[in-house]
Amino acid sequence: MQPVVPERLRAGANVRVVAPARSLAMVGPETQRIADARFAELGLELSFGRHVEERDAFISSSASSRLDDLHTAFADTSVDAILTVIGGFNSHQLLPHLDWDLIAQNPKILCGFSDITALLNAIHARTGLITYLGPHYSSFGMRDHFEDTLRWFVKSLFDDADVRITPADRWTDDETWFLDQDDRHPIDNDGWWRLRQGRAHCRIVGGNASTFALLNGTGYEPALADTVLLLEDDYESEPHHFDRWLTSVLQQPGADRIRGLVVGRFQRRSGMTRELLQDIVDRQPVLGEVPVLANVDVGHTSPMATVPIGGNVELDVTPDEATLRFIHP
Repeated sequence: MQPVVPERLRAGANVRVVAPARSLAMVGPETQRIADARFAELGLELSFGRHVEERDAFISSSASSRLDDLHTAFADTSVDAILTVIGGFNSHQLLPHLDWDLIAQNPKILCGFSDITALLNAIHARTGLITYLGPHYSSFGMRDHFEDTLRWFVKSLFDDADVRITPADRWTDDETWFLDQDDRHPIDNDGWWRLRQGRAHCRIVGGNASTFALLNGTGYEPALADTVLLLEDDYESEPHHFDRWLTSVLQQPGADRIRGLVVGRFQRRSGMTRELLQDIVDRQPVLGEVPVLANVDVGHTSPMATVPIGGNVELDVTPDEATLRFIHP
C-alpha cells in the first residue's frame, strides 16, 4: 500500500480537537488557556468535538461518542487536521468500529501520542495514511520548557523539508507539570545512547510500547518488515515490563526483517538505565545486526519530537555519532 501524505498545516487551518481516550474534562482551565493561546500564535483555528468533555467512571466517554467525534472530524471538509486531547487507556476499543473508507477518502493530519499509538498505527496500516506521533492538545498547555517540542511540531507539520532530530540540551520529567507550572526541574541531557551500530533508510512505525503491543495479531498492526521500529513507555513500564513488550512485538510476523530500533527516553521512575537497556537489546536475536538508538526525545518526557508514522526515516549509528532524520515524502 502506497503511503498517503496529508496536506501540511498553514495559517488559518482548522484543527479539530477530539478525545479518543481520556476526556477534556481532566484538563484544567489554565492549561487550556495556555494551549489555546499557543495555537492562536501559530495562526491556527481550534474547534472541538461535540463529546470531548463527557466524563464517565474511566474519565473517558462511550465508544460511540468517541467514534462520532473522530468520524465527524474526518468527514468535515472544513477541518484540516485532528489533534487528540490527551492519552489514556482505551482508544483501541474504537478499532473494530472505525470507518476505514471514510478516513481513506478524507486524509488529514492526525497527531497525538501514548494511548493514541493504537489509532495512529492502525489507521496507517488500513489506509496508508501517514499519521503523527506528537504532542496532544493538552501538551500545548505546558507554559515552560516547550520550545523544542513546538519547534519539531512546526517543522514536521508546516514545512516540506526533512526534519533532523538532535538531542535536546535539557529535558524534564515533571509528571504533574499541569498541577504546578512553577515547580519544574530541567535535567541536563547526557545525549543519545548508541547501543548498536548500523544504517537504515525505510518506514518508521510504533510509539508507546505497551499500547503498540495491543495490536499484536489483531489485523490492525502495521507491517514490521523493512521498518525502523520506534518504542517508548512511561514510568509504569519498569525494565522487565519493557523487555516483555519488546519481546512480544519482535515475535510478530515480519519482525525478523526489522531494520532498526529507536527507543524513546524513559521516565526516571521506570528504573531503566543504559546498562539494563543494553542488556535487553543484547538478548534479542532479531536486533543482532541492526542499528539501535535510545534515549531519544520521544514519548513521555519533554521535549518530544513529532514522528511521521508510516513516513521514511534515515537512521545512522556509528561509534562516534548518530543521525536521525525524518524524510519528507
